[in-house]
Amino acid sequence: MAENQRTAPPKTDPTQGAVLRQGRAADPLPSATQPDAAEAEAEAEALETAPAVEEEEGVAEELEAASSEFEQARAQFKQRELRLILRQCDRVLLLDFNRLAMSDWPDDYTLATARRNRDLWLFSAFAAAVVFVSGLTGFVTAWVAGTGFGAFMIILMLGIPAVRRIYTSSPSYLDVIMKRQRLLREARAYAAHLEGKEGLIWQCTRMADFNAALKNTRFSSLIRLSERRILPSHLTRREHVRLYLIYLLEAEKAYARVQAAFFEGNRRAIDQGWRGVAAEPEPRA
Repeated sequence: MAENQRTAPPKTDPTQGAVLRQGRAADPLPSATQPDAAEAEAEAEALETAPAVEEEEGVAEELEAASSEFEQARAQFKQRELRLILRQCDRVLLLDFNRLAMSDWPDDYTLATARRNRDLWLFSAFAAAVVFVSGLTGFVTAWVAGTGFGAFMIILMLGIPAVRRIYTSSPSYLDVIMKRQRLLREARAYAAHLEGKEGLIWQCTRMADFNAALKNTRFSSLIRLSERRILPSHLTRREHVRLYLIYLLEAEKAYARVQAAFFEGNRRAIDQGWRGVAAEPEPRA
């Protein structure tokens, strides 16, 4: 009976309804739903990082704008400086090489020859005068004294420029000296014209960055005199004028380089669209 009781199925009353029993564990969610969760997490992370990225982009744009403004201001300052140099040193373009080079300057050989001829003329005139005076004192005969007087007069006439040009084309000592003084006087006048009231070459020292030769110490005295506006009056020798000419030639080279740098900066400003940097033509009257 006991076995019958164990094996016998339990009786159920159909009137009692459904009976709940303990089942197995639930199946895992299908893998198709996992990407949706990953996408949701990525979107959340993107939403969180979006403000930071936008903030970094804004900072980068501000830095770029500040760098562009700084570069534009520096270019504007550089162009203004170059324009000032070109305005102050534009008189370098008026340089006349021949007037300062004094190519017609009589050399030392010509001066020495003229001095020797002058000494010979003076000695001959003095000897003729001694012979004539000796005749007056009775030391020599009368005809010798007369010959000395005639020679003295002829020698004196040969000293007259109009007569001397008849028998010789070589300049006299006085002609050489006067020509040198005239050339030097013209060179000083032309230097005064170039220097003007402000002084030219001391203003050209600002172009030394474009030509290192302007920094040479041999020009220091000229620069100081030009700064004091007394340079032309101190050009008393040809060596001074030639040194002044050499400086102007070097300044002319530097001016050409400054002009090229200014035009290059102006072209770059136009390419960058910097209207405040690019030089504009002056309005016509």
